[in-house]
Amino acid sequence: MRATTIHAPFDMRVEDVPDPVVQVPTDAVVRVVQACICGSDLWAYRGESSRKPGQRIGHEFLGTIEETGSEVTGVRRGDLVVAPFVWSDGVCDYCREGLTTSCEHGGFWGSVGSDGGQGEAVRVPFADATLVRLPKEALSDGRLLSALLTLSDVLGTGHHAALGAGVRPGATVAVVGDGAVGLCAVLAAKRLGAERIIALGRHEARTDIARRFGATDVVAERGEAAVEAVRELTRGRGAHAVVEAVGTEQSMRTAVNVTRDGGAIGFVGVPHGSSTGLDLGVMFDRNIALRGGVAPVRTYIPELLPDILDGTIDPSPVFDRTVGLEGVPDGYRAMDERTALKVLVTHG
Repeated sequence: MRATTIHAPFDMRVEDVPDPVVQVPTDAVVRVVQACICGSDLWAYRGESSRKPGQRIGHEFLGTIEETGSEVTGVRRGDLVVAPFVWSDGVCDYCREGLTTSCEHGGFWGSVGSDGGQGEAVRVPFADATLVRLPKEALSDGRLLSALLTLSDVLGTGHHAALGAGVRPGATVAVVGDGAVGLCAVLAAKRLGAERIIALGRHEARTDIARRFGATDVVAERGEAAVEAVRELTRGRGAHAVVEAVGTEQSMRTAVNVTRDGGAIGFVGVPHGSSTGLDLGVMFDRNIALRGGVAPVRTYIPELLPDILDGTIDPSPVFDRTVGLEGVPDGYRAMDERTALKVLVTHG
């Protein structure tokens, strides 16, 4: 089959690789229908996180079941399914507690020895616990299908950030970061009942989506100017709930400084750089809480799926460019150059 591999910074290739097969009775093989490129994939693309030459990449996909192991009972050949970005066994202590990303037997797509989502097919360990069935009718509705694809990562990650920040009905929320996760955090905050949502972002096409998703205000400034703008919008007090969806020192510092005393920050931006930007003394003095991390999106799918299916939420606008599998390297370039927000990869 064909799959995307990474060989060095800025060297993405689509190559022939071995077809995935069932290796243990709890496996399934999924034929990919849609995948996408994540902002976190760019850190490998830019050489800021290490990869072995030829390693697979991609962790967001949905598709149809092609083959199952003898112990798989929850899905069967022909089912349309979505995969969260981490596989999990569903039975360990962490899984029972809902923290599927810490599963004792789990792993990330694209890790050494596993298939990546940006390929024609994927072997899925612990298929019953990992995969979630979707209505087959979605195959004929491109918008709905791409909305469902966000369940694999960005929608659940935005939701995780909103929960970590303590978003509640009537709250004022600030979202630092205008990437797909930040935009999905705006959507999640609106869904959770936030009264005011301030989106921090400089790119008009993205902030237009933020407004469509529920943002009431947009702050285009950065750094201290952004802090001053948010403070002005909130009578000097800051936001009850703040989402940090970038992962840099500057973005975390901005998040702390726009948080209201007694508020909380939900951080889901993958950290990169030499410092966190956190001043624990400031956070202590102002009673600011910090929660977040790798989002256990498998836990959130059952809650979020019905709202996509009934049209309550539609995260599909985060995809603003579509390529076929052979066009994935071009998709990486577009996202790296910020000429695309999030690239959808279609098959067939």
